[in-house]
Amino acid sequence: MATSLIRKYNIPGPRYTSYPTVPFWKEELDLTGWKKQLKKTFNLTNKKEGISLYIHLPFCESLCTYCGCTTRITINHAVEKPYIDTVLKEWEMYLKLFGDVPEITEIHLGGGTPTFFSPENLAILIEGIKQTVHVRKDAELGFEGHPNNTTEAHLITLYNLGFRRVSFGIQDFDPKVQKVINRIQTYEQVEKVVDQARAIGYSSINFDLIYGLPLQTTDSIHDTFNKVKNLQPDRIAFYSYAHVPWVKPGQRMFTEKDLPSNEEKRELYELGKKLLTEIGYLEIGMDHFSLPNDALYLAANNGNMHRNFMGYTTNHSMLCVGLGVSAIGDSWRAYGQNLKKVEKYKNAVEGGEFPIFKTHVLSEQEAFIRRHITNLMCQFETTWECSNEDAKIFEEVEQRLSDMIKDGLVEYKPGSLTITKLGRPFARNACMALDISLWKETDTSQKFSLTI
Repeated sequence: MATSLIRKYNIPGPRYTSYPTVPFWKEELDLTGWKKQLKKTFNLTNKKEGISLYIHLPFCESLCTYCGCTTRITINHAVEKPYIDTVLKEWEMYLKLFGDVPEITEIHLGGGTPTFFSPENLAILIEGIKQTVHVRKDAELGFEGHPNNTTEAHLITLYNLGFRRVSFGIQDFDPKVQKVINRIQTYEQVEKVVDQARAIGYSSINFDLIYGLPLQTTDSIHDTFNKVKNLQPDRIAFYSYAHVPWVKPGQRMFTEKDLPSNEEKRELYELGKKLLTEIGYLEIGMDHFSLPNDALYLAANNGNMHRNFMGYTTNHSMLCVGLGVSAIGDSWRAYGQNLKKVEKYKNAVEGGEFPIFKTHVLSEQEAFIRRHITNLMCQFETTWECSNEDAKIFEEVEQRLSDMIKDGLVEYKPGSLTITKLGRPFARNACMALDISLWKETDTSQKFSLTI
């Protein structure tokens, strides 16, 4: 890929797991409006498409310095049971709000490190949820695991509870890179846990891999993907390291001098993508790849792939409930984010209050834009009615996309916008052309990582 394109389009931009993105949510806390939208979406969609459930388990025994997630670093495992008790109490508040049995189509355990928790405590959590809901036969249950502390007992316990997907955070197999980001796990340990998961019966194993990490080189990428070739995970998320030390101070453990240049970073991505293609992986979404028999590839191929705060998913549920510290709930027309400190979160729940500290109720225009950005992120194309009054927005979009059109990154026609194969690495840039929140932005401080 021409370095001139990288220089031109490598600018700060959102990852678009939501629209509007979190920095542009309204500042006021509108719990009444948020709960109203939540209840409305539940009533409309629960019986038809079901709901998704995301549970944030924030604890980690050590800090991975690349990480941008909300975490609590501790080696005190006595925190497990009180935290789970609080999450289950929070869930009870949602049950009272809904007033009917939720139809669960997806459960995802994220972190932090979900496998910080013992298998026994994870069973208490999931069984506590399951006895209050109906889990559909085609529901997808998945969790994130650290290769170093995901035991066979974890895998067996969660499998018996209905989990069939596991995602391992690998990032890079190069020992030098692992040391600087404080994420050390040997190839042998990863191979062991992958073999155990397959033997138990997990149908989908994902690797999270990152390009642009400190000290990472083309040799690192070659070595990492040679090992990936041997292990053959079903899915791969190969995404850009987001350097945001003003948000995550742990990233100050290394400096910009340790990071690849813009051109070197893109070279790492292009090399990784080439190697993935050579070993049989297909691109299915921004920074996501899978083998052709994986359910996510089939969903992408059929136009059924969806994107939410958990990333890409095969289930298109408009309602996602977020439980736990910092978790975000999404009713399609409203967002609500939980408190980010464990103590404040627990105090709110124990006091019988939803632990929400930030909400955003979408306007009609924002809902319109969200639909099109979601289409671009999932199918790399979107269409609209030219006669629709909202389509006037696209008149400005065409102007903002003029350079990308000239560079062959997108194709624009009346009523349709398509991201070309060449333009897929720049999908975030294309979405930014629709982002009226960015158009109106007057704050010049950097809110986002670079797009490439």
